[in-house]
Amino acid sequence: MRVNKKYSCLPAEEKGIHIINIRAIEDIGYDQHESTLLNSLSKNPDADCKYGLYFRDGKRKVDYILVYHYKKSSAGKTLTRRVHHNDSSARSTKQNQPLPGKGVQLEMGESEPHVDYHEDDKRFRREEYEGNLVEAGLELERDEDTKIHGIGFVKIHAPWNVLCREAEFLKLKMPTKKMYQINQTHGLLKKINSVIQKITEPIQPKVAEHKPQTVKRLSYPFSREKQHLFDLSDRDSFFDSKTRSTIVYEILKRTTCTKAKYSMGITSLLANGVYSAAYPLHDGDYEGENVEPNDRKLLCEEWASYGVFYKYQPIDLVRKYFGEKIGLYFAWLGVYTQMLIPASIVGIIVFLYGCATVDENIPSMEMCDQRNNITMCPLCDRTCSYWKMSSACATARASHLFDNPATVFFSVFMALWAATFMEHWKRKQMRLNYRWDLTGFEEEEEAVKDHPRAEYEAKVLEKSLRKEHKHKEKHRYFPEETANKWRQRVKTVMAGVKLTDKEKLTWKDRFPAYLTNFVGIIFMVGLTFAIVFGVIIYRISTAAALAISSTPSGRSSVRVTVTATAVIINLVVIIILDEVYGCIARWLTQIEVPKTDKNFEERLIFKAFLLKFVNAYTPIFYVAFFKGRFVGRPGDYVYIFHSFRMEECAPGGCLMELCIQLSIIMLGKQLIQNNLFEIGIPKMKKFIRYMKLKRRRSLDHEEHMKKKQRYEVDYNLEPFAGLTPEYMEMIIQFGFVTLFVASFPLAPLFALLNNIIEIRLDAKKFVTELRRPVAVRAKDIGIWYNILRGIGKLAVIINAFVISFTSDFIPRLVYLYMYSENGTMHGFVNHTLSSFNVSDFQAGTAPNDPMDLGYEVQICRYKDYREPPWSENKYDISKDFWAVLAARLAFVIVFQNLVMFMSDFVDWIIPDIPKDISQQIHKEKVLMVEVFMREEQGKLQMLETWKDKDKKKGENCNNHSPRLSRSHSGSLSSCHSHPLDV
Repeated sequence: MRVNKKYSCLPAEEKGIHIINIRAIEDIGYDQHESTLLNSLSKNPDADCKYGLYFRDGKRKVDYILVYHYKKSSAGKTLTRRVHHNDSSARSTKQNQPLPGKGVQLEMGESEPHVDYHEDDKRFRREEYEGNLVEAGLELERDEDTKIHGIGFVKIHAPWNVLCREAEFLKLKMPTKKMYQINQTHGLLKKINSVIQKITEPIQPKVAEHKPQTVKRLSYPFSREKQHLFDLSDRDSFFDSKTRSTIVYEILKRTTCTKAKYSMGITSLLANGVYSAAYPLHDGDYEGENVEPNDRKLLCEEWASYGVFYKYQPIDLVRKYFGEKIGLYFAWLGVYTQMLIPASIVGIIVFLYGCATVDENIPSMEMCDQRNNITMCPLCDRTCSYWKMSSACATARASHLFDNPATVFFSVFMALWAATFMEHWKRKQMRLNYRWDLTGFEEEEEAVKDHPRAEYEAKVLEKSLRKEHKHKEKHRYFPEETANKWRQRVKTVMAGVKLTDKEKLTWKDRFPAYLTNFVGIIFMVGLTFAIVFGVIIYRISTAAALAISSTPSGRSSVRVTVTATAVIINLVVIIILDEVYGCIARWLTQIEVPKTDKNFEERLIFKAFLLKFVNAYTPIFYVAFFKGRFVGRPGDYVYIFHSFRMEECAPGGCLMELCIQLSIIMLGKQLIQNNLFEIGIPKMKKFIRYMKLKRRRSLDHEEHMKKKQRYEVDYNLEPFAGLTPEYMEMIIQFGFVTLFVASFPLAPLFALLNNIIEIRLDAKKFVTELRRPVAVRAKDIGIWYNILRGIGKLAVIINAFVISFTSDFIPRLVYLYMYSENGTMHGFVNHTLSSFNVSDFQAGTAPNDPMDLGYEVQICRYKDYREPPWSENKYDISKDFWAVLAARLAFVIVFQNLVMFMSDFVDWIIPDIPKDISQQIHKEKVLMVEVFMREEQGKLQMLETWKDKDKKKGENCNNHSPRLSRSHSGSLSSCHSHPLDV
């Protein structure tokens, strides 16, 4: 086992005191409080390294942290162990050197502790892996003298030559010395832009990166051969902390440990518990009196604060600190929130229009008019009695708030809004790609190969070992040749070649996982349907039970009570199943064993979105399209389990109930799941972690008074779990805003209010609650864009069906233009009601109290288009039904195609790339060609100058006299040899 000298402990003389004296003082029980006083008089070494942001020398910056668990020896207190890894001693390593931090105890003659082979194996793997990191050029420093006992930290620093090498390998675009002027608007547009800037100045963040720039540096993929092109005046800031941590992480993924006969990168080491965590450091503290200015503190003040909710986000600073992928998420969330403002305004106008015209709506006035004396058929068998239509007056008036002609306009508007939003985001995305130097990123993405996941490598290893075992079983009776045995042994020792490159998982290996995925998803969707069906049974049985109530007020509020309680039950079930489905989707994706993180993320997104979409929208789909459609008619009702009669819509239609369902589920999810869970659960986890650490912490006064290092503070933060939950939350909300907006025009307003809080909540979580994530380059939001486009297309179809089948918009148009005698809506309610003779009730279904209204009822009415009882084909579907159905289907076809055409027209008329950005990109290419042409011309001129000098020197040598030439033969030979030197 080769162990680096860098792993040996610091000599005792460097600490200013002999190690044996320390042991002697501890043995005689020296007072620790006095030693603390003596130490406090000396200079604090932690202040020199800015409390963990730098190495102990205070010069080398910590770019990455590896965390591991270790067990202390029970023989006594472990000495301070800060292990330095210097590049100069990387090459002079021997196998018989002491293990990291163990040489001191062995020198003192302590008894060897109890051997834990599992811990020793982890320690050996760490040593080999860290040795390989040193060979890759990284500089390491270990720290086990922390306030978190049992936890060790390895600090990693990337020197300048390593940064340059990796930046060239990753093709990172870096700013050059060349600067150029950004094209500015002229004339009227310039004046308009200046006025807009003055108006919006109070809502702009006070961040240097957010100010409009007139000049920009030309960027080019970094190359060590062309370092003269780049501005290297300040090498410390040329690669910022985000770029440095990205480079180190790429080295960590590429570097392997071959202890377990197969290659193990950092992901495998983390999965197997060799290291417990790996993360880059935050820039410093974000609160306190004497905190040095840093990007994290600036983000906390100008972004992650509820007091700046009205300001724009400092997206460029977010990208600089967290990377392009997280920056694009918050940029998309900001664009989405801005686009909700016009949608909210139009929604409010539509709602106010409904409020203003409710007293002029003739159908609701007819329903509320008690002089009509319309007697309705019972809502349930036996226990329910006949009732007056005027008792549903409040429901009818409330339905008009959302079921009016303006709703159709709003549906068309929201479909065009969704198309405009997608186009606006594409243009914004291109602007960000230009500003962040991400143009031409596809080639770089293909060049950098994705590393296999730890689970994939383990599965491939298992497969290869199984094959090897079968091969041994097959040939165990046939002795191998000695040369073959020796070759096999060499292959086993030289395990640097990845088995994952030789073997790979086929569809046969994954078939059980695919089958489990299919069965699991079908079962989960069936479970959602079963729960919705159970809520339907609850509604029917509760309505029948409340109808027996002796009080008139109880009977009149049956529908509202049943609807409200059922929606609350649905909300609770949706919130619970959301969490369950998220865990199940992750488990189903894990058993598939995708090869790369990108494949894993895409498959997880697909499964989670499918399950959560079905979970969130199934109750709403039922109310919108199925409730009241399969009821039957009086005397021939449809029953569930031969006892529960299918529930009917209110006389004013199911649109009001759909509005109640949508609003409660949407608001409930946003308030409870999105906000309370996001605030409460991280706080609870942080508190639990704090209590655990407090329990593990010793009562040593010196340890208690010592300030924590930066990496210790960051270790206590919550690890970053990816952007999938954040995107999923917003995508589901986007569905609420667009899919059923015809029934709830106020949905954009509630989404806007939620997002204003959501942006600052997510920002605070990223800045203060989470460890700093590794920066990931990305030029778009990936698969989420396709999901958004799909929801936008689906929204057109769903809103067409909601308007035509759920609302009464089409029946009113048909009545107005086909059946109205005077061209008004008078008589519409009576037209939509059919008649039923109470003598045709089935046995045992008639009301127990037929005289409940005070008179005997012979004919009752119900909402349907059927022939009257005095007709030859009584109770058959009438011609009016087919006329209305034809109009509804025609409206769906016309509405869908018209709105789709308008959306595609908006998509076509708005270019994806803004004209000024395309010009700037072209300008950058021209300037880059000019730079290289000038460089080539300079080289040619330099070569020509050298050639001219050589010719002149050669002529001077030839013009010398023979005597002079003979006397100075050495100088002559030097003249002839000069061109060779050049």
